Amino acid sequence: MKIIAVNAGSSSLKFQLLDMPSENVLISGIVERIGQDKSVMKIKLNGDKLVENLVIKDHSVAVDLLLKQLIELKVVTSLDEIDGVGHRVVHGGEAFTDSVLITDDVIKAIEDVSDLAPLHNPANLTGIFAFQKALPHIKGVAVFDTAFHQTMEEEVYLYGVPYDWYEKYGVRKYGFHGTSHKFVSLKAAELLGKKPEDVNIVVLHLGNGASLCAVKGGISVDTSMGFTPLAGILMGTRSGDIDPAIVEYIVEKENKTVKEVISDLNKKSGYLGMSRNSSDSRDLWTATHGGDRQSIKAIKKQVKMICDYVASYYVTMGGIDAICFTAGVGENAIFTRQLIANRLAPLGVKLDIERNYVRSVEALISADDSKIKLFLLPTDEEVMIARDTLRLSNT
Repeated sequence: MKIIAVNAGSSSLKFQLLDMPSENVLISGIVERIGQDKSVMKIKLNGDKLVENLVIKDHSVAVDLLLKQLIELKVVTSLDEIDGVGHRVVHGGEAFTDSVLITDDVIKAIEDVSDLAPLHNPANLTGIFAFQKALPHIKGVAVFDTAFHQTMEEEVYLYGVPYDWYEKYGVRKYGFHGTSHKFVSLKAAELLGKKPEDVNIVVLHLGNGASLCAVKGGISVDTSMGFTPLAGILMGTRSGDIDPAIVEYIVEKENKTVKEVISDLNKKSGYLGMSRNSSDSRDLWTATHGGDRQSIKAIKKQVKMICDYVASYYVTMGGIDAICFTAGVGENAIFTRQLIANRLAPLGVKLDIERNYVRSVEALISADDSKIKLFLLPTDEEVMIARDTLRLSNT
């Protein structure tokens, strides 16, 4: 079966066409700056990269162009060869504990929780509608970032706030990056030679946005992001956990609105805010070589927050079999991984320096005598989307 995995943003459309169940990527691409004067279509096929500048007014036009490319590049001879379309949807609220076939009721439910992800869910729906228009007879599947975390217990996902906030407005921890956490934890169990239900895994999804997840017996039991992706560890531009009273304090000190302060916490904090330099870990590490103290502070703060979460997950799960590094920073920041491993030494973590000197490849990076295995595992959310689409399309 040929399945398209889709990730639609407000002005972008990312896709992969996979041959399933072999999980072979036939073609991948992204359309950027949709609705702007200079749109860009980038396609990868057989190791070649194709770039074309176009004017693409909306997502429907982008989808039509992508499907046309599949035929022109002879990836498929007919659109009838496409058997399913899987869509990443950021927020499913409490309504979805698994991926689902897209129906009118599902679309309504996604719309109903869009106020929990106002920048993402409407964009995800735009992608769904565009593919429904272009391929009306093909089953669509919604794969939710939040679904994997719906197994968390009440003591984990509830906040110590008036309970009415939860009952009326859904104020609780939801967690994100669930598709990535699920993919990586399954891969780790495979590498350990054990069934997912027999291992305790901690996944460190460290990118510009970053979250940790405790996976016990194949299910999420805790995660660092919360009601929104702002919670958890320090990230590229996000603050992570702070005392909420800071918001009111800065509102009064700088004569800002609450919305402006929340924007600062989302877009001007994290690496960028602490370092006064950049939101990119590569820039921070370059600056540290020159002795830049602000960049050093930002890196050390993130490492401490990561290790605090890992230690708490050790207690929650009664031990950890493996810690997995993934996403942009996790897969590439060699020295960040080293700092994390060093700080986790009291748990019996021991890094192999030579093994760790790799980037973006599947690798065991812990020493042979480490009590907890350390893996570098590139994530593949598109494969996870395709797997769920295959599973549900056959029902």
